[in-house]
Amino acid sequence: MGNAISFPRQQARTQRFTLGAPRTFTVTPDGGHVYFLRTATATSRANGLWVFDTATRAEKLLVDPDTLLADPEDLSPEERARRERSREQAAGIVGYATDTDVAQAVFALSGRLFVVELASGAVRELPAAGSVIDPRLDPTGRKVGYVANGALHVVDLASGEDRAVAEPDGPDVTWGLAEFIAAEEMHRYRGYWFSPDGEHVLAARVDNAPVSRWYIADPANPATPAAEIAYPAAGTDNAVVEAFIIGSDGTRTPISWDREAFPYLTTASWSSHGRPLLQVQSRDQRHVQVLAVGPDGVEVVADDTDPHWLEIVPGAPGWTPDGKLVRVLPVDGANRLLVGDEVWTPDGFQVRSVLDVAEDVLVTASTDDPTQVHVYRVNADGVERLSTEDGVHGAVRGGDVLVLSSSGLGHFGARTTVSTGGEIGSFAETPVLTPEVRLLTVGERGLRAALLFPTGHTSGTKLPVLLDPYGGPHAQRVLSARNAYLASQWLADQGFAVLVVDGRGTPGRGPEWERAIAFDFAGATLDDQVDALHAVAAQEEDLDLTRVAIRGWSYGGYLSALAVLRRPDVFHAGIAGAPVTDWRLYDTHYTERYLGHPDERPEVYDTNSLIDDAPKLERPLMIVHGLADDNVVAAHTLRLSSALLAAGRPHTVLPLSGVTHMTPQEQVAENLLLLQVEFLKRSLG
Repeated sequence: MGNAISFPRQQARTQRFTLGAPRTFTVTPDGGHVYFLRTATATSRANGLWVFDTATRAEKLLVDPDTLLADPEDLSPEERARRERSREQAAGIVGYATDTDVAQAVFALSGRLFVVELASGAVRELPAAGSVIDPRLDPTGRKVGYVANGALHVVDLASGEDRAVAEPDGPDVTWGLAEFIAAEEMHRYRGYWFSPDGEHVLAARVDNAPVSRWYIADPANPATPAAEIAYPAAGTDNAVVEAFIIGSDGTRTPISWDREAFPYLTTASWSSHGRPLLQVQSRDQRHVQVLAVGPDGVEVVADDTDPHWLEIVPGAPGWTPDGKLVRVLPVDGANRLLVGDEVWTPDGFQVRSVLDVAEDVLVTASTDDPTQVHVYRVNADGVERLSTEDGVHGAVRGGDVLVLSSSGLGHFGARTTVSTGGEIGSFAETPVLTPEVRLLTVGERGLRAALLFPTGHTSGTKLPVLLDPYGGPHAQRVLSARNAYLASQWLADQGFAVLVVDGRGTPGRGPEWERAIAFDFAGATLDDQVDALHAVAAQEEDLDLTRVAIRGWSYGGYLSALAVLRRPDVFHAGIAGAPVTDWRLYDTHYTERYLGHPDERPEVYDTNSLIDDAPKLERPLMIVHGLADDNVVAAHTLRLSSALLAAGRPHTVLPLSGVTHMTPQEQVAENLLLLQVEFLKRSLG
């Protein structure tokens, strides 16, 4: 392709090089076929449904969204909000669901409902009662469920009958959808689950009436009314979530638990291996119960506590085929896999997710190196690593076939290999630059860091330093994966030594490490950035500590503003993108997990928020915020800016009209990088 295109433009138009890469895999039970989503080119945004034949290793486009839509996609506000929660930026078929036999699949396209016979590729559209959200087949393949206008519908495929099995009984009620807090913080994007025989549905009823109403305006278009959102800020009321078993005959049986003590429904499932499972959580997240629902009522099958909090682990809890409960808990310094009452994973083995439960359990985990995530098969006899190359891996299993997705430092993007042989192709564009990254372990806490110099850097030339962290809980930046450092390398090529650091609170290093930030965002996470900077500079003479900047987005934005406000002796400029500046304005589940309830610990919120620090600013600070952001709302930036102005402290604010927390717009994403570099060079001299 050559170097005709700049990296910022290339990264923006390829959505960070995700377009054209295969994703969302499903393997047939016999292992004969793998279905997946992929866009047709590296710059087209519409995903199609593809199939890979494991015998012939041939790929075929099964469903092309362009043949089904004559007009541009038209998404409902509810679907746009759902995609924002899941950080979905693509178009076309962004999700699909199959029956147990993987004979059919359903998907929504522009709010319309489609079902495809997978063997033939024949597609038909089903009439729907509104703009369709989250369509799913029942396990037997006889029925399709979907949500429209807050009502849960079930369609009988043979007769075509469409029944609303649960309809809203109030203006703030929805059935079958995840509420804001579940989707944003618990990674529960669903709100209904079919029984194995398709005759019943486990459904969530959400009442948002108690939740505070916030309003997201579009100042660039003053004639447009502000959008109303139900936002549960720290210390305020959450939505009321209930669960029911709904029969095909219309009967509705409530699932009873102590919702006062356990208001959060964190996970739910209804596998073929056993009774429906619900995991519920106390508001302070220190107490979790797993509930099994049977004909005789609700049984508490696990009751776990932790003095700080219990993490929600993807894929857990679940049932083994012989009815043993599978869960992940902190035990003896590690996040361990428990099957029944037995611990199945060894010391130092940090389970990150449960991928599949059969006679054995498929998990992702890290061991002594948190920058690497591997796929393991675990049973009562021990642990077997299935991913052989260094890097970050995930997997999907069907029958005896494993589809492994692998990222590493030696290649761009993820490679998708099939255990029977062959590789599912990627159309993703090759970046115009190649990161030259050094992974380091530094300081007394063994902080993991990545250091990048300009391409072709000559030793002996002093460079300004740019820290480029996320730095908060639930996310890692320092990984053994090349694509993780593309933007950092481009920034380095503009004349910086770029340092990426994962401090305390980041995943992969065990419960003690994750809980070290309890009640102390501002202290622990900032101290680790400073300690890593000084430790690396002690080894690398080319780092100029008289010119140090920091930039970040979301928690990284908070950390960047925090750095220049509280450690101007170290940081000489900062760029804070979509920063949380007052934790009382962020949501309940995330904030209260780490900082407690603001009514009970007001001093913790004061210590960890930034507004009162405004008079301390003595370094250049640029604050960037999307005005349509409904996750970290623009009020965070506006309040800090007002406080800085009141204190007479000059600063720069870059408001992004119409931009959400994701900044998906191509020109915005491109120019943001360019403007940041210009600001940094000007600020550091």
